[in-house]
Amino acid sequence: MSTKEILLELRTQKGLSQDELAEKVFVTRQAVSRWENGDTVPNTETLKLLSNLYNVSINTLLGSPNKLVCQCCGMPLEDEIISRNKDGSMNEGYCKWCYADGTYTYSNMDDLIEVCVKNMASENFSEEQARSYLKIELPKLDYWKRYEELSDDGQFEEFKKKLISEINDLNIEGMPKVEKLSALVGKYVNLEYPLPGGMKAKFLNDQTTYLGTQLESEIVNGLCFGVLANMEFILICTYEAEGANPELILYKKR
Repeated sequence: MSTKEILLELRTQKGLSQDELAEKVFVTRQAVSRWENGDTVPNTETLKLLSNLYNVSINTLLGSPNKLVCQCCGMPLEDEIISRNKDGSMNEGYCKWCYADGTYTYSNMDDLIEVCVKNMASENFSEEQARSYLKIELPKLDYWKRYEELSDDGQFEEFKKKLISEINDLNIEGMPKVEKLSALVGKYVNLEYPLPGGMKAKFLNDQTTYLGTQLESEIVNGLCFGVLANMEFILICTYEAEGANPELILYKKR
């Protein structure tokens, strides 16, 4: 689709008139009309506003002229997994697992490789092949080439260590000690827990990236502990295979 077609479709899906859209992005109705006729395209600042309004990347607004990949892990980027800056705008250079709310989540390439290998391995692509491939390709990506410039001097790693210590100090019965925390997107771990009275509730935001891990129970076969946390809270739950029968064990504000 062309830019003019995309802009018209997104406005229509949002249920906005040209006048209403113009007011939201601080332009005239005539400007909106010219975009949708293909006479002009929005400038950079207006594209950012449209991106936030429609929750799509600027790349999508322009008809996807570029093939976006995460500049930390190399994953192809679709709109739903593109990371966010601290102000909520999309950062089209990274996925939600590698960059969360203005923070880079990986400072050690080997740690990232071990996470990626598990997701890449298949019958036709062994873990060793995946590991070798990543060791060649990751250093070519912008984040690792500019690591000294972009890194936070280990501040995020220190935060993770502190968080791990807090979680282990809870001494949850049957739960092994946490050794590592990885970035996890809320959409994939936002379980629905039963509450007293028969109601159910979710506690996470699907769009937010958290730190977490999964641990096998030391007491009950087939039972796993899920650990999720950020700067504001620690959540610990249990569940069976494929997230079945989830139970909230602890929700603690930090």
